[in-house]
Amino acid sequence: MIEVTVSKEDLISFVVNKLTKVGIPEEGARVVADVLVHANLRNVNSHGILRTEHYVTRIKAGGINPNPNITMEKTGPASAIVDGDDGLGHIVAQKAMSYAIDIAKANGIGLVGVINSSHCGAMSYFVNQAAEEKMIGLAMTHTDKFVVPFGGKAPFFGTNPIAFGFPAKDNKPIILDMATSNAALGKIIHAKEVGKEIPNDWGVDENGNRTTDPHKVSALLPFGGPKGYGLAMVVDVLSGLLTGSAFGPHISAMYGDLDKKRKLGHFIGAINPAMFTNPEEFLKNMDQMIDEIHEAEPAAGFNKVMVPGEPEQLSEERRLKDGIPVPKSIYDYLVSDSEEVVRK
Repeated sequence: MIEVTVSKEDLISFVVNKLTKVGIPEEGARVVADVLVHANLRNVNSHGILRTEHYVTRIKAGGINPNPNITMEKTGPASAIVDGDDGLGHIVAQKAMSYAIDIAKANGIGLVGVINSSHCGAMSYFVNQAAEEKMIGLAMTHTDKFVVPFGGKAPFFGTNPIAFGFPAKDNKPIILDMATSNAALGKIIHAKEVGKEIPNDWGVDENGNRTTDPHKVSALLPFGGPKGYGLAMVVDVLSGLLTGSAFGPHISAMYGDLDKKRKLGHFIGAINPAMFTNPEEFLKNMDQMIDEIHEAEPAAGFNKVMVPGEPEQLSEERRLKDGIPVPKSIYDYLVSDSEEVVRK
């Protein structure tokens, strides 16, 4: 596979160019680009800039509102509903987390249900928003059916990711971001793009049999069998049923009916440690926990015990310094109508 190495700044510029060409205001386009490049920096390429072409296609088809009127309605001292007006989910979720943080600063906890949204990218971005404000963040979203329930043969729930962010005083925050499937759908898409096989516990074919060919995957498997299946249901209840949105098989497909608004729901929250304990002590104790985990003796085959999200943070450090590798086919799409092409 041929790759081109691109800086963070150039990638953001290319994505912004693509999005503004189809009517996304520049401020919103920069939010979307920042979320996508955030994923590439963390080596979560499945949720990165490869998604740009799909968003552009859906916007052109009428399935995403390029200039939404995103509104927030307070529903209680610690709760609110954000209506995304069918805009790009990255912008909607970013605003929802900002509202959640503001509510949590005043009332200890802020829980925001999101309606009328669309695909919002890597959830790690939004919980990191909270962690940067020394808040605990949580974020989850339902997606269209692509994961077989435990004991089932056909898909019912989506990959339904869930994320948490925990700040520390001196260490980087702990960021846990995971799909409730064994692999995110974007990883299947990425495997197709780069022509690689996948592990045999990621997906099943149309007959419900496991496959290593990403082109034959018709559904994914839940992680941990009944555990991932159970968490997927929790995510759908909080993101879908609790917000009055659709659930499971009733959610509009991401890669089908491109002219239809998806009406996705998200569930986003922030917790202010100061409302529960001494905030400085909390941050110091987070540091202590991280440091003690790092000091744990590694098992054979491992150099170090890491905290959740640490491998992605190390990738981000490298890629900020050395550039981000991008498959040439994606790079060519991104720069196809850019005035300047930057290669490193």
